[in-house]
Amino acid sequence: MKAAVFHDRGKITVDSINPPEDVREGEVLVRPQFCGICGTDLHEYTHGPIVIPTEPHPLNGSRAPQILGHEFSAYVERVGPGVTNVQVGDLCAIMPLVFCGTCDQCVRGANHLCRTMACTGLSDAWGGLATYAVVKASQLVKVPANVTPLQAALIEPAAVAAYGIDRGQLRPGQTVLVTGAGPIGSLATMYALASGARRVIVSEADGVRLERASTLGEGLGEIIPVNPMTDDVAAVVSRVTEGRGVDLAMECAGKEAALNTCIASVKPGGNVVQTALHVVPATVSAEALAVKDVTLSGTWCYPVFDFPRVIDLVATGRWPVDRVVSSVISLDDVVTKGFDSLVTPGAGDVKVLIEVAK
Repeated sequence: MKAAVFHDRGKITVDSINPPEDVREGEVLVRPQFCGICGTDLHEYTHGPIVIPTEPHPLNGSRAPQILGHEFSAYVERVGPGVTNVQVGDLCAIMPLVFCGTCDQCVRGANHLCRTMACTGLSDAWGGLATYAVVKASQLVKVPANVTPLQAALIEPAAVAAYGIDRGQLRPGQTVLVTGAGPIGSLATMYALASGARRVIVSEADGVRLERASTLGEGLGEIIPVNPMTDDVAAVVSRVTEGRGVDLAMECAGKEAALNTCIASVKPGGNVVQTALHVVPATVSAEALAVKDVTLSGTWCYPVFDFPRVIDLVATGRWPVDRVVSSVISLDDVVTKGFDSLVTPGAGDVKVLIEVAK
């Protein structure tokens, strides 16, 4: 079978590998349909290995080379002994986090903060960028009949975006600033509107991405696009909010300047949520946080129990997650038309999906 395999920084190949031989108790063999390339995957490609272990992972012994792909949809091909939550033929969204269940964080229900957490497609034997994969039954969430395989592949990044907005305690009628119109920023923009935001100001330096972001609000609500290369974002925020500042600012660009823009633009007593990963340290003014009484929160992944809610919101049609998809490519083209395109400045791609089953 085919699989996209990470070997080292800058080296991803599409290899022919042996398919899974069997499934054990509590496991499921799945056939991936669509799989996204995440910002984390890009960081591994350009700066890694970071999350991908080079020594045996403490939870499962996994190490590079690693089959990539943790944002994917799949059909159930075979179920192992004891599996009752899915059947052969079910279309599922895969929740890729693998947790121990016994550490202090797991015991309190924060499984996404598991002390030894692993992730299918990053620190596990299998990944979604392959003809077949094996996952735990607990990682599978069956989707309703009106959710397509393409939409189901976007549930994982959608859960990341939703957690960021939820962490910022958005209330209906509020104004939101999102810095970065990549996949998470774009999904967060639509989620905020679907959750009742009055408007969303989107800051993005890539002109093509900004143009795409400006169209995300059709039928949902108001989006105000701003280019930080030519506009003073904080000044635009002040004008739009009549000097009050935004209620919530969500940093999705992974840039120091974007984080400081969020802090400068949020109202006194407001919330700033850091969702994007920074590959280098960022400096902020502690004084600015203090004098405005700002809450600065970080987010990591999402609560694992949130997948069914996210899926149900997508199923209503109120959160058209497929709007973020800029191209769909084949597995053979995953490097040239996927990773290389996404790391090329000005290329304009937002969300690239690989049609694995094609």
